[in-house]
Amino acid sequence: MNQRRGATVLITGASKGIGEAAALHLAEQGFRVFAGVRAEADATALRTKGPERLTPVPLDVTDAASIAAAVRTLEERSPAGLHGLVNNAGIVMAAPLEFLPLEQFRRQLEVNVVGVLAVTQAALPLLRVGQGRIVNVSSINGRMATPFAGAYAASKFALEALSDALRMELRRWHIGVSVIQPGAVQTPIWATSTTRALAIAQAMPPRAKELYGGIFRMMAERAGEPPKRAIPPLRVARTIARALTARRPKTRYLVGNDARLGALLVALLPDRVRDRILTGR
Repeated sequence: MNQRRGATVLITGASKGIGEAAALHLAEQGFRVFAGVRAEADATALRTKGPERLTPVPLDVTDAASIAAAVRTLEERSPAGLHGLVNNAGIVMAAPLEFLPLEQFRRQLEVNVVGVLAVTQAALPLLRVGQGRIVNVSSINGRMATPFAGAYAASKFALEALSDALRMELRRWHIGVSVIQPGAVQTPIWATSTTRALAIAQAMPPRAKELYGGIFRMMAERAGEPPKRAIPPLRVARTIARALTARRPKTRYLVGNDARLGALLVALLPDRVRDRILTGR
């Protein structure tokens, strides 16, 4: 798909961070953007920041009725179909896998994996009409798991597989599928994920705190602070725009030096050598 003024794009998880940056950037580039948000306050904030062609829509990727309502809005307001779907909504569950409550693990997969497929299934008829593309926002953790982010990495590994399968299945209709793999990004996810992790930690049994107490203390000390290497979300937004507009889009886009370094570690080092680097022991 060449960039076209008025081409319609749906973005999930546009309340803040990468999703908000992508919604604003694409609207500035001339796209007609439908930005999925969960709260009316977020919708109001987006309206004040973006041009008229940016339209917030209520969208919870874990709620079938919410997805159906958003797609009906698109059907009514975009008869030319959908030219791009950006699956960005995601959460992070950070905790030792040994003690991570299974309901939290299921929630991680429900948002980051099942939600992507649910929105994609609902949007595909419109994508066929618009000869559109799908862009899935993954992470370098979709290539490389790290300690205490196992649930998040599992969801992103699954998203990578989902994207590969969709790319092959949809090839006959020329619906491209690209994956964005950022490293650390300066977004509110650091604060929300730390808050969530500390709440999980508080509910864990004493044995968990005995075994992993140092990790929980480190989380508390660094609460809400993104790594110094974190990049602005606009850099990811610009990469999403490239994936939507390139004549021959890549299947995967690494974004940020730490993402490129992580990819090199995976490609060049034996697993146990990489383990020692990541754990420091």
